[in-house]
Amino acid sequence: MRSTLLNRCETLVRSQSVVARRVAGETLIVPIRAKVGDLASIYSFNGSGSLLWERLESPRGVDQLVNDLEREYDVTHEQAEQDVTEFLKDMLAVGLVEKSTAAVLPVAQGGAAEAQATGTLN
Repeated sequence: MRSTLLNRCETLVRSQSVVARRVAGETLIVPIRAKVGDLASIYSFNGSGSLLWERLESPRGVDQLVNDLEREYDVTHEQAEQDVTEFLKDMLAVGLVEKSTAAVLPVAQGGAAEAQATGTLN
């Protein structure tokens, strides 16, 4: 069983054992098992889930994801934190997201840390 315990200092990234596609405004995820798509386990993400999935293409800290969601959807910090935590726990439990050993720069106001980590500003 995978560990779904999560702390704010952890860095997470998408599993490499999935195929993801955007279809009609949703992100569809198909796990790959034994080199074959597991069509019995297709996952679909709404807008906020799609945003988090997109950000997890490269290693991201929990706090970075919370700030991304808070900015993009203009929600309170508490709501963003709750949504990110629930999403990540669910994704860790089914193996779509993995804990990473990559270092991530601390979150700064205005996206400066994100610009340094990814080379882009949102």
